[in-house]
Amino acid sequence: MEKRIYNFAAGPAILPEEVLLEAQKELYSYKGSGMSIMEMSHRGKIFDSIIKEADADLRKLLNISDNYSILFLQGGATLQFSMVPLNLMLPANKADYIVTGTWSKKAVKEAKRVGSVNIVASTENENFVRIPNQNELKLDSTAAYVHFTSNNTVYGTEWKTEPEVGNVPLVCDASSDFLHKKIDIDKYALVYAGAQKNIGPAGVVVVIIRKDMLERSSDSLHTYMNYKIHADNGSMYNTPTTFGIYIAGLVFKWLLNMGGLDKMYERNLYKAKLLYDYIDSTNGFYKGTVQRDSRSLMNVTFRLPNEELEKKIIAEAESKGFSGLKGHRSVGGLRASIYNAFPVKGVEDFVEFLKDFKSKN
Repeated sequence: MEKRIYNFAAGPAILPEEVLLEAQKELYSYKGSGMSIMEMSHRGKIFDSIIKEADADLRKLLNISDNYSILFLQGGATLQFSMVPLNLMLPANKADYIVTGTWSKKAVKEAKRVGSVNIVASTENENFVRIPNQNELKLDSTAAYVHFTSNNTVYGTEWKTEPEVGNVPLVCDASSDFLHKKIDIDKYALVYAGAQKNIGPAGVVVVIIRKDMLERSSDSLHTYMNYKIHADNGSMYNTPTTFGIYIAGLVFKWLLNMGGLDKMYERNLYKAKLLYDYIDSTNGFYKGTVQRDSRSLMNVTFRLPNEELEKKIIAEAESKGFSGLKGHRSVGGLRASIYNAFPVKGVEDFVEFLKDFKSKN
């Protein structure tokens, strides 16, 4: 094979090499069927077993009970910004949103088209350098739900635990840190995650919804926008993203084979500590952009003393096989996305590269 690079892209992002090689092996003829996953009927026996295995393996990883439905949908997290309020905001017709970055702001924009939105807390006036504290949350006990974004790819912040919201249903956009550790799914009414950052290729979004919440889905909704329709049809109301679901299923198996989410969390903590510890040791040559207690394990954001040096290091990194380090266009700087599939050796090699660049500049 051609040598693979270290892919720090924020999404679409790195996939486990084992998964890619397995998919390559099965691409032309899946398990001797004589056709590719991309060619076969989504209603045939083969794909039926693939999606059922993906469902079962995700349940194992997160200990998801039968009280929840797992949906494999399309439209990414962006469509969920609309589907969540359209399905869940009734009957209160109001919801609480915690704003911690670009994607939560976009979620608010769509929710306002449906009903009243209460901004429970926002760190925008601090340029989103931290996650709000629990005592800052101005919650409404009569809200239909509380929505938060667990990890913020643009700014590099992450919730260390979910906000406490009492008896109000909790909804989470977990797109960029889904499955990086085990969470207590019973604390949530709904979790959604676009696949392309941590669990698969672009095109799939996973929705985990508590079944009692399905009763809020009104028959008046456009059919595709109705969670209950998708749940009743086992994610088969329309043709699903068959190949994307197959890859996500392979990622779930890879996580189980790695020892599950507790083991993955240990690995993620180790990788992030390697990088953050070095950044913090450089007396400001490299400088993290967010408060330490809010730092993301998935997206490490940092700056150099000036933009010229940032341009130089990004170019040199690219030439040495470290790709995707340019920060989001709205904030600049550098961003190293070290999702589940990013290898430990890649972080170690990157730290050595950073040391070398600093010594020369």
